[in-house]
Order: sequence, then C-alpha cells, then structure tokens
Amino acid sequence: MSHFRQSDRDTQYLLPPSMDEWLPKDHLARFVVDIVEQLDLSALTRQYRGAGSAAYHPAVLLALLIYGYATGTFGSRRIEQASHDSVAFRYIAANTHPDHDTLCAFRKRFLPEIERLFVEVLRIAKQMKLLKLGTIALDGTKIHANASRHSALSYGYAQTIETQLQEEVKELLARAERADAEPLPEGLNIPEELARREVRLKAIQEAKAEIEARAAERLAAEQAEYEAMVKARTDKEEHTGKKPRGKSPTPPSAGPGADDQVNLTDPDSRPPPAEHLSRATTPKRPWMLTRCWWWPPP
Repeated sequence: MSHFRQSDRDTQYLLPPSMDEWLPKDHLARFVVDIVEQLDLSALTRQYRGAGSAAYHPAVLLALLIYGYATGTFGSRRIEQASHDSVAFRYIAANTHPDHDTLCAFRKRFLPEIERLFVEVLRIAKQMKLLKLGTIALDGTKIHANASRHSALSYGYAQTIETQLQEEVKELLARAERADAEPLPEGLNIPEELARREVRLKAIQEAKAEIEARAAERLAAEQAEYEAMVKARTDKEEHTGKKPRGKSPTPPSAGPGADDQVNLTDPDSRPPPAEHLSRATTPKRPWMLTRCWWWPPP
C-alpha cells in the first residue's frame, strides 16, 4: 500500500471547477477586485463605442494592472502569461486571458484615468488601515517628515502621504512602460515541436539517456586518469621510499554531473571543456607573460 497521496492530473472534473475555491478568502486579489468594483469607472466605460467584437470590461483590465503592479509583475506580456499560470490572475480575469496588446493599449489609452484610480485604490486601502498593498507601502514610512506622533494624522501630513502615493503610482506606471518595451525573456515558452505531451516525454527520455551515456563516457575517462595518477604516486613511493607529498588523487564519482547537458535540437553538439572556455575567454595581458611577484601589476 502506497503511503503517498495520489496525484492525478488526467481525471476530468465531474462538475466545473470553481476558482473561488482555489483562492484564500483573505487573498490580495480578492481585495483588489472588491475595491475596483466600487470605483466609478464611467469615465472609462463611456469611451467605448460598442462597435466590433465585445471588449474586456475596464474593471477587469484595471484590476489586472493594479494587482500586477502592486505585486511586482510589470509588463503586459508577463500579466498575460500570469492569466494562464497564476490562480490569482485567473481569478481577477474571471478565467479569461486578455492579450498583452489589449493590456498595453488600455494602459496607454487611459493613462491619466488609471493613475487617478490607482491612487484612489491606495487611498481606500490606507483608510482601511492596511500598511501595505502588495509591495506598496501605505503608512508613510518612506517620508522623512518632522511630524510628531500627535500631528501624524494632521491634514498636512495626510497630504504628504497622498503625494507619496501619487509619486509611487507614477513610478509603477513608468516601470510598466519600460517593461513593455523589453522583449519577453526566453524560457517561458517551450518549442512548438515539444508542445504535445507524448513527443515531449519521448524527447525527455532521449535527452536523459544521452546525458547518462555521456556521464558514463566521462567516468571512464576520469577513472583511467585517476588510476594513472595513483600508479604514478605508487611508483614514486617505491622508487624513493618516501610517501609523495600532497593529497592523494580523488576517485571520480559516477552518474551525471551538475554541468552535464544535452542540446535537444542538436544532440551531437557538446559544450566545450571548461578549461578551453577559460583560455578562450580570458584576455591576455602583457604583464602576465612575465613572472612577477607583486600585485597589482604595474
């Protein structure tokens, strides 16, 4: 009898799954959705003409942007990817997946309104005694003010915090703008030829077998080198009658090493040896050609 919990990813749900059950009740994503739903978004909605295909509601796009920026997910491409990978983003998007062009166009089109609404979200969160909204501080700890504890709730101090929140939002939106200008980092998508699970499993097995074969080849070479070093030390000890100085050679370890790898697109290719890389990438300096006993070099 197995002592492990069963992990079954193939059985279909008898009933449609509810994302509401996947997200904790006190999750930040719920908080953002609840606040955005209470905002006055008429300045955004009335600018939609209603022609063409149905558009995403501004409340969905705004909540995605606010939650993304508040949790450090910048860039429309990253938010689009998160709508597939993250339960929180899927909850906010109601299991839809606005593409990055839609998110980017929405931010650029309504930038002043988004900035104002974002500040309003932070203001409401602060009024509700939250110290942070994601990574955004709301308690004014970043402000170097000389206000005492008794004057901390004064109107002037509140205005100072409000200015801080506005500046914070401007910086977040600027970071989002810069992030959209950068290409999506490699490694988030697998090649098309590996999209099907059957093909992917076969490729993984072939790659694993190739790595293990190369590890066995490496072990044989290292074992031969190790035995030669041991024999040399033994011969020297028999010839001189003294134990050779220095540490005894370390026997090689079996199995793939941490640096063993295989190229799935070109299995015959192999990475160059580390010593070759160091010689090829290390620039030669004139002062290194002569033996010297000082540092730094002249």
